Amino acid sequence: MDTLKLIVEILLLITLSAICSGLNMSLMSLSVSELRRKARTGNVDANKVLFLRENSHLSLASILLTNVAVISTTSLVLEHHFNGIIAGIASTLLIVIFGEIFPQAIFVKHALHVTARLAPILQAMIVISYPVSKPLQLLLDNLFGRDLAKLHSKHELGVIISEHATDNDSELDEDEVKIIRNTLLLSSKRVRDIMTDINVAYYLTMDTLIDAAKIDEIKEENWSRIPILNDDLTKCYGILLMKDLVDIDFDEKPYLVSELVLHKTKVVGSMTALDTMFRKFIAARTHLMPIERDDKIVGILTIEDLIEEILGHEIEDESDA
Repeated sequence: MDTLKLIVEILLLITLSAICSGLNMSLMSLSVSELRRKARTGNVDANKVLFLRENSHLSLASILLTNVAVISTTSLVLEHHFNGIIAGIASTLLIVIFGEIFPQAIFVKHALHVTARLAPILQAMIVISYPVSKPLQLLLDNLFGRDLAKLHSKHELGVIISEHATDNDSELDEDEVKIIRNTLLLSSKRVRDIMTDINVAYYLTMDTLIDAAKIDEIKEENWSRIPILNDDLTKCYGILLMKDLVDIDFDEKPYLVSELVLHKTKVVGSMTALDTMFRKFIAARTHLMPIERDDKIVGILTIEDLIEEILGHEIEDESDA
Protein backbone atom coordinates (compact mmCIF):
# COMPACT_ATOMS: atom_id res chain seq x y z
CA MET A 1 0.00 0.00 0.00
CA ASP A 2 2.83 2.37 0.84
CA THR A 3 4.53 1.51 -2.46
CA LEU A 4 1.37 2.23 -4.44
CA LYS A 5 0.91 5.50 -2.57
CA LEU A 6 4.52 6.46 -3.34
CA ILE A 7 4.12 5.66 -7.03
CA VAL A 8 0.94 7.74 -7.25
CA GLU A 9 2.57 10.68 -5.46
CA ILE A 10 5.64 10.57 -7.71
CA LEU A 11 3.51 10.28 -10.85
CA LEU A 12 1.43 13.28 -9.83
CA LEU A 13 4.51 15.35 -8.97
CA ILE A 14 6.36 14.40 -12.18
CA THR A 15 3.24 15.14 -14.23
CA LEU A 16 2.91 18.59 -12.66
CA SER A 17 6.61 19.22 -13.23
CA ALA A 18 6.21 18.15 -16.86
CA ILE A 19 3.29 20.54 -17.29
CA CYS A 20 5.32 23.41 -15.82
CA SER A 21 8.35 22.67 -17.96
CA GLY A 22 6.30 22.17 -21.13
CA LEU A 23 4.23 25.31 -20.53
CA ASN A 24 7.37 27.35 -20.00
CA MET A 25 8.75 26.22 -23.35
CA SER A 26 5.53 26.36 -25.36
CA LEU A 27 4.29 29.70 -23.99
CA MET A 28 7.56 31.53 -24.53
CA SER A 29 7.90 30.10 -28.05
CA LEU A 30 4.70 31.86 -29.12
CA SER A 31 4.94 35.27 -30.75
CA VAL A 32 2.79 38.04 -29.26
CA SER A 33 2.25 39.56 -32.72
CA GLU A 34 1.19 36.25 -34.22
CA LEU A 35 -1.19 35.57 -31.33
CA ARG A 36 -2.80 38.98 -31.77
CA ARG A 37 -3.26 38.39 -35.50
CA LYS A 38 -4.80 34.97 -34.89
CA ALA A 39 -7.03 36.35 -32.13
CA ARG A 40 -8.36 39.02 -34.52
CA THR A 41 -9.24 36.29 -37.00
CA GLY A 42 -11.31 34.50 -34.35
CA ASN A 43 -8.83 31.79 -33.32
CA VAL A 44 -10.16 30.45 -30.00
CA ASP A 45 -6.81 29.06 -28.82
CA ALA A 46 -5.06 32.38 -29.47
CA ASN A 47 -7.70 34.24 -27.44
CA LYS A 48 -7.09 31.90 -24.50
CA VAL A 49 -3.32 32.27 -24.60
CA LEU A 50 -2.90 35.94 -25.55
CA PHE A 51 -3.29 37.39 -22.04
CA LEU A 52 -0.86 34.83 -20.60
CA ARG A 53 1.73 35.62 -23.28
CA GLU A 54 1.30 39.39 -23.05
CA ASN A 55 1.96 39.10 -19.30
CA SER A 56 4.92 36.80 -19.90
CA HIS A 57 6.82 37.80 -16.75
CA LEU A 58 3.81 36.98 -14.54
CA SER A 59 3.29 33.64 -16.29
CA LEU A 60 6.98 32.82 -16.24
CA ALA A 61 7.33 33.58 -12.52
CA SER A 62 4.25 31.49 -11.67
CA ILE A 63 5.46 28.53 -13.74
CA LEU A 64 8.97 28.54 -12.31
CA LEU A 65 7.82 29.01 -8.72
CA THR A 66 5.40 26.10 -9.09
CA ASN A 67 8.02 23.92 -10.81
CA VAL A 68 10.65 24.56 -8.14
CA ALA A 69 8.11 23.73 -5.43
CA VAL A 70 7.20 20.49 -7.21
CA ILE A 71 10.84 19.47 -7.70
CA SER A 72 11.61 20.16 -4.04
CA THR A 73 8.59 18.15 -2.95
CA THR A 74 9.63 15.26 -5.20
CA SER A 75 13.06 15.17 -3.60
CA LEU A 76 11.57 15.23 -0.10
CA VAL A 77 9.13 12.41 -0.88
CA LEU A 78 11.87 10.19 -2.32
CA GLU A 79 14.26 11.03 0.48
CA HIS A 80 11.63 9.91 2.99
CA HIS A 81 11.61 6.41 1.49
CA PHE A 82 15.23 6.05 0.28
CA ASN A 83 18.66 7.20 1.42
CA GLY A 84 20.00 10.54 0.27
CA ILE A 85 22.13 9.37 -2.68
CA ILE A 86 19.45 7.10 -4.18
CA ALA A 87 16.78 9.75 -3.64
CA GLY A 88 18.97 12.39 -5.30
CA ILE A 89 19.77 10.24 -8.33
CA ALA A 90 16.16 9.06 -8.73
CA SER A 91 14.65 12.52 -8.44
CA THR A 92 17.21 13.96 -10.86
CA LEU A 93 16.60 11.31 -13.51
CA LEU A 94 12.83 11.44 -13.15
CA ILE A 95 12.67 15.23 -13.30
CA VAL A 96 15.17 15.63 -16.15
CA ILE A 97 13.81 12.86 -18.38
CA PHE A 98 10.07 12.94 -17.70
CA GLY A 99 9.71 16.40 -16.24
CA GLU A 100 11.93 18.37 -18.66
CA ILE A 101 13.13 16.65 -21.85
CA PHE A 102 10.01 14.77 -22.98
CA PRO A 103 7.41 17.44 -22.18
CA GLN A 104 9.45 20.23 -23.75
CA ALA A 105 9.97 18.18 -26.92
CA ILE A 106 6.23 17.42 -27.12
CA PHE A 107 4.82 20.80 -26.09
CA VAL A 108 6.92 22.88 -28.48
CA LYS A 109 5.60 20.95 -31.52
CA HIS A 110 2.02 21.92 -30.70
CA ALA A 111 2.69 25.06 -28.68
CA LEU A 112 -0.53 27.01 -29.23
CA HIS A 113 -2.92 24.07 -28.98
CA VAL A 114 -1.31 22.58 -25.86
CA THR A 115 -0.91 25.92 -24.09
CA ALA A 116 -4.57 26.77 -24.75
CA ARG A 117 -5.70 23.43 -23.30
CA LEU A 118 -3.56 23.89 -20.19
CA ALA A 119 -4.37 27.59 -19.78
CA PRO A 120 -6.70 26.93 -16.77
CA ILE A 121 -3.86 25.14 -14.96
CA LEU A 122 -1.51 28.05 -15.63
CA GLN A 123 -4.14 30.50 -14.42
CA ALA A 124 -4.44 28.45 -11.21
CA MET A 125 -0.64 28.65 -10.79
CA ILE A 126 -0.84 32.43 -11.16
CA VAL A 127 -3.57 32.68 -8.53
CA ILE A 128 -1.70 30.46 -6.04
CA SER A 129 1.67 32.15 -6.51
CA TYR A 130 0.28 35.67 -7.03
CA PRO A 131 1.69 37.19 -3.78
CA VAL A 132 5.19 36.36 -5.02
CA SER A 133 4.80 36.23 -8.82
CA LYS A 134 3.10 39.65 -9.14
CA PRO A 135 5.93 41.59 -7.44
CA LEU A 136 8.39 39.65 -9.61
CA GLN A 137 6.43 40.64 -12.70
CA LEU A 138 6.51 44.32 -11.76
CA LEU A 139 10.25 44.12 -11.12
CA LEU A 140 10.98 42.33 -14.41
CA ASP A 141 8.72 44.69 -16.39
CA ASN A 142 10.62 47.68 -14.99
CA LEU A 143 14.02 46.11 -15.60
CA PHE A 144 13.49 44.59 -19.06
CA GLY A 145 10.18 45.96 -20.29
CA ARG A 146 7.23 44.01 -21.61
CA ASP A 147 7.34 42.02 -24.84
CA LEU A 148 6.83 44.25 -27.85
CA ALA A 149 5.05 43.27 -31.03
CA LYS A 150 7.53 42.40 -33.76
CA LEU A 151 6.64 42.98 -37.39
CA HIS A 152 8.10 40.97 -40.24
CA SER A 153 10.37 42.73 -42.71
CA LYS A 154 9.38 42.75 -46.37
CA HIS A 155 12.05 40.13 -47.10
CA GLU A 156 10.75 37.93 -44.28
CA LEU A 157 7.20 38.24 -45.61
CA GLY A 158 8.46 37.18 -49.03
CA VAL A 159 10.12 34.11 -47.52
CA ILE A 160 6.95 33.25 -45.58
CA ILE A 161 4.80 33.54 -48.70
CA SER A 162 7.28 31.40 -50.66
CA GLU A 163 6.95 28.68 -48.04
CA HIS A 164 3.24 28.51 -48.80
CA ALA A 165 4.04 27.55 -52.38
CA THR A 166 5.75 24.33 -51.27
CA ASP A 167 3.49 23.43 -48.34
CA ASN A 168 0.53 21.21 -49.21
CA ASP A 169 -1.30 22.37 -46.08
CA SER A 170 -1.29 26.02 -47.18
CA GLU A 171 -4.64 27.73 -47.75
CA LEU A 172 -3.07 29.82 -50.53
CA ASP A 173 -3.07 28.45 -54.06
CA GLU A 174 -0.29 28.97 -56.57
CA ASP A 175 -1.83 32.08 -58.15
CA GLU A 176 -2.39 33.78 -54.78
CA VAL A 177 1.20 33.11 -53.73
CA LYS A 178 2.47 34.57 -57.01
CA ILE A 179 0.31 37.70 -56.75
CA ILE A 180 1.30 38.41 -53.14
CA ARG A 181 4.97 37.82 -53.86
CA ASN A 182 4.91 40.13 -56.91
CA THR A 183 3.05 42.81 -54.91
CA LEU A 184 5.76 42.80 -52.25
CA LEU A 185 8.34 43.52 -54.96
CA LEU A 186 6.54 46.58 -56.36
CA SER A 187 8.40 49.09 -54.20
CA SER A 188 11.77 47.76 -55.39
CA LYS A 189 10.88 48.20 -59.07
CA ARG A 190 10.77 51.44 -61.01
CA VAL A 191 8.51 52.73 -63.76
CA ARG A 192 11.37 52.55 -66.26
CA ASP A 193 11.48 48.75 -65.74
CA ILE A 194 8.02 48.14 -67.23
CA MET A 195 7.16 51.21 -69.32
CA THR A 196 6.72 51.10 -73.09
CA ASP A 197 9.59 52.96 -74.69
CA ILE A 198 8.49 56.07 -76.55
CA ASN A 199 10.29 54.83 -79.69
CA VAL A 200 7.81 51.96 -80.03
CA ALA A 201 4.81 53.70 -78.46
CA TYR A 202 2.05 55.16 -80.62
CA TYR A 203 1.40 58.87 -80.10
CA LEU A 204 0.13 61.90 -82.02
CA THR A 205 0.97 65.60 -82.04
CA MET A 206 -1.38 68.56 -81.81
CA ASP A 207 -1.12 69.32 -85.56
CA THR A 208 -1.86 65.75 -86.64
CA LEU A 209 -4.80 65.65 -89.05
CA ILE A 210 -7.41 63.03 -88.21
CA ASP A 211 -9.19 61.83 -91.34
CA ALA A 212 -10.64 58.51 -92.47
CA ALA A 213 -7.20 57.14 -93.32
CA LYS A 214 -5.83 58.17 -89.93
CA ILE A 215 -8.76 56.51 -88.20
CA ASP A 216 -7.94 53.29 -90.05
CA GLU A 217 -4.34 53.61 -88.90
CA ILE A 218 -5.42 54.12 -85.27
CA LYS A 219 -7.70 51.08 -85.51
CA GLU A 220 -4.79 49.06 -86.83
CA GLU A 221 -2.67 50.13 -83.87
CA ASN A 222 -5.51 49.02 -81.58
CA TRP A 223 -5.11 51.61 -78.82
CA SER A 224 -8.08 52.94 -76.86
CA ARG A 225 -6.01 55.84 -75.49
CA ILE A 226 -3.43 57.85 -77.39
CA PRO A 227 -1.03 60.34 -75.77
CA ILE A 228 -0.72 63.70 -77.50
CA LEU A 229 2.85 65.04 -77.37
CA ASN A 230 4.84 67.85 -78.92
CA ASP A 231 7.51 67.21 -81.54
CA ASP A 232 10.36 67.57 -79.05
CA LEU A 233 8.76 65.05 -76.65
CA THR A 234 9.01 67.52 -73.80
CA LYS A 235 5.32 68.06 -73.18
CA CYS A 236 2.12 66.00 -73.03
CA TYR A 237 -1.09 67.89 -73.87
CA GLY A 238 -3.41 65.11 -72.80
CA ILE A 239 -4.95 61.81 -73.84
CA LEU A 240 -7.18 61.26 -76.87
CA LEU A 241 -9.83 58.61 -76.22
CA MET A 242 -11.02 56.52 -79.15
CA LYS A 243 -14.53 56.36 -77.74
CA ASP A 244 -14.80 60.15 -78.18
CA LEU A 245 -14.25 59.72 -81.94
CA VAL A 246 -17.01 57.20 -82.56
CA ASP A 247 -19.73 59.74 -83.37
CA ILE A 248 -17.53 61.94 -85.57
CA ASP A 249 -17.72 61.53 -89.36
CA PHE A 250 -14.14 62.05 -90.49
CA ASP A 251 -15.09 61.24 -94.11
CA GLU A 252 -17.11 64.42 -94.22
CA LYS A 253 -14.60 66.61 -92.40
CA PRO A 254 -11.10 65.86 -91.05
CA TYR A 255 -10.05 67.43 -87.75
CA LEU A 256 -6.78 68.47 -86.24
CA VAL A 257 -6.00 66.85 -82.92
CA SER A 258 -5.99 70.32 -81.37
CA GLU A 259 -9.69 70.61 -82.29
CA LEU A 260 -10.67 67.44 -80.44
CA VAL A 261 -11.41 66.82 -76.78
CA LEU A 262 -8.29 65.84 -74.83
CA HIS A 263 -8.30 64.40 -71.33
CA LYS A 264 -5.76 65.60 -68.81
CA THR A 265 -2.98 63.39 -67.53
CA LYS A 266 0.23 63.87 -65.58
CA VAL A 267 3.83 63.16 -66.43
CA VAL A 268 5.68 60.86 -64.02
CA GLY A 269 9.41 60.44 -63.43
CA SER A 270 11.03 57.23 -64.67
CA MET A 271 12.40 56.42 -61.18
CA THR A 272 8.97 56.40 -59.52
CA ALA A 273 8.36 53.18 -57.57
CA LEU A 274 5.61 50.94 -58.91
CA ASP A 275 3.70 50.81 -55.61
CA THR A 276 3.40 54.61 -55.78
CA MET A 277 1.93 54.51 -59.28
CA PHE A 278 -1.46 53.19 -58.20
CA ARG A 279 -2.03 56.33 -56.09
CA LYS A 280 -0.85 58.50 -58.98
CA PHE A 281 -3.26 56.85 -61.41
CA ILE A 282 -6.13 57.31 -58.96
CA ALA A 283 -5.23 60.95 -58.28
CA ALA A 284 -4.85 61.77 -61.98
CA ARG A 285 -8.05 59.87 -62.87
CA THR A 286 -6.45 58.35 -65.95
CA HIS A 287 -5.29 54.95 -67.16
CA LEU A 288 -2.24 56.18 -69.09
CA MET A 289 0.68 58.37 -68.04
CA PRO A 290 3.72 59.60 -69.97
CA ILE A 291 7.10 58.86 -68.35
CA GLU A 292 9.89 61.43 -68.37
CA ARG A 293 13.58 61.46 -67.68
CA ASP A 294 15.71 64.62 -67.75
CA ASP A 295 12.66 66.70 -68.79
CA LYS A 296 12.00 64.54 -71.85
CA ILE A 297 9.24 61.98 -72.34
CA VAL A 298 10.87 58.57 -72.73
CA GLY A 299 7.90 56.22 -72.51
CA ILE A 300 4.33 55.59 -71.47
CA LEU A 301 2.79 53.48 -68.72
CA THR A 302 -0.74 52.15 -68.40
CA ILE A 303 -2.55 50.79 -65.37
CA GLU A 304 -2.72 47.50 -67.27
CA ASP A 305 1.08 47.36 -67.15
CA LEU A 306 0.93 47.55 -63.36
CA ILE A 307 -1.69 44.84 -63.11
CA GLU A 308 0.36 42.59 -65.40
CA GLU A 309 3.38 43.10 -63.15
CA ILE A 310 1.35 41.91 -60.14
CA LEU A 311 -0.21 38.96 -61.96
CA GLY A 312 3.14 37.94 -63.42
CA HIS A 313 1.92 37.49 -67.00
CA GLU A 314 0.55 39.49 -69.91
CA ILE A 315 -3.15 40.32 -70.21
CA GLU A 316 -4.21 39.64 -73.78
CA ASP A 317 -7.52 40.90 -75.12
CA GLU A 318 -9.44 39.69 -78.21
CA SER A 319 -7.38 41.70 -80.66
CA ASP A 320 -4.08 40.57 -79.10
CA ALA A 321 -5.14 36.96 -79.54
